[in-house]
Amino acid sequence: MTGSSRSLTKKIPGYLLHKPSGRARVRIDGKDHYLGPYGSEESRIEYGRLISQHAAGIPVDPFKTSGPEDTGLTVNELTLAYKRHADVHYQKNGKPTSEIHCINQAMRPLLEFYGGSPVDEFGPLALKVVRAKMVDLKWVRRGINKAIGRIRSIFRWGVANELVEPSTLQKLEAVAPLLEGRTTAKDNPPRTGVSDENVAAVQADVSELVKDLIDLQRLTGARSGELVSLTTAMIDRSGPVWVATITDHKTVHHGHARVITIGPKAQLVLAKYLSANPGKPLFDICRTAYCRAITRSCERLKITRWVPHQLRHTYARTVREIFGPEHAQSGLGHSSMDMTEHYAKLGLQKSAEVAMKIG
Repeated sequence: MTGSSRSLTKKIPGYLLHKPSGRARVRIDGKDHYLGPYGSEESRIEYGRLISQHAAGIPVDPFKTSGPEDTGLTVNELTLAYKRHADVHYQKNGKPTSEIHCINQAMRPLLEFYGGSPVDEFGPLALKVVRAKMVDLKWVRRGINKAIGRIRSIFRWGVANELVEPSTLQKLEAVAPLLEGRTTAKDNPPRTGVSDENVAAVQADVSELVKDLIDLQRLTGARSGELVSLTTAMIDRSGPVWVATITDHKTVHHGHARVITIGPKAQLVLAKYLSANPGKPLFDICRTAYCRAITRSCERLKITRWVPHQLRHTYARTVREIFGPEHAQSGLGHSSMDMTEHYAKLGLQKSAEVAMKIG
């Protein structure tokens, strides 16, 4: 194991305040290094430099600076410009998507360590320091890998807009993702379906609206967000299997189609909510409130906590057992191949088969 690898497995030395002098300091290998006025940009830059040096196994020299030639765009300025872009790009129906929150979360440790650093001096070791901070914060491994990918996306956008040198991005892309079993970053257990007993217990405890939404998810495999966005106009009721076409789903920007097939059992539930106003949402609840109603019920009942998305796993397991994986893929709206016209028709047929038998 190299010195660099050893240092990155340790906890990152913190950015600290020396109260008597008001200066920032960092303790590395038992020795305090003073960085300048606490909270100042220059102290943050020096902190990032010393941390990178330490992570690389290079002896720390607090008096060595990068020199007056260090001018140009800083990481702070790049992320601010990217944030303006992201606030416009990641929109759906005039509202920011969840990606905005994920980007902001990924930026925090980046800016904490390297906000004042020149963008073209931010290299692989600095990226590993940011990643090590995420490990210290107990982020899960997959989440860390995605966050590092988002940081690369910031620099990729910078290259596309001639704010960052292409060689800078090329170096960052050399940092491999954290692998399962080869890192101290934790892995969440895989999410599974919900037992019939726990579903029944919650349904007996919640409102009729929430109870019916649970039934619809179990019978159709739909996402909770898809169900709460349904309107009467979106549902074709001309055949024995109703077909709801979702116009606002998570992969619409990739050109994917998404339909929900609604069999006889689900039709009986849904019929209670059909409205004379074709554009009015059928369910007077948002996705977050629906999820919260279930998790709070679990807490009251003192049973294993579960969330609506797990009902899709329950649905998938049932469909796989009866029909096989291709039918499960069609019902869930997953697409591992191009959504050609042929595949779209084939997927609808399989999903309708499922709906007639179990939905």
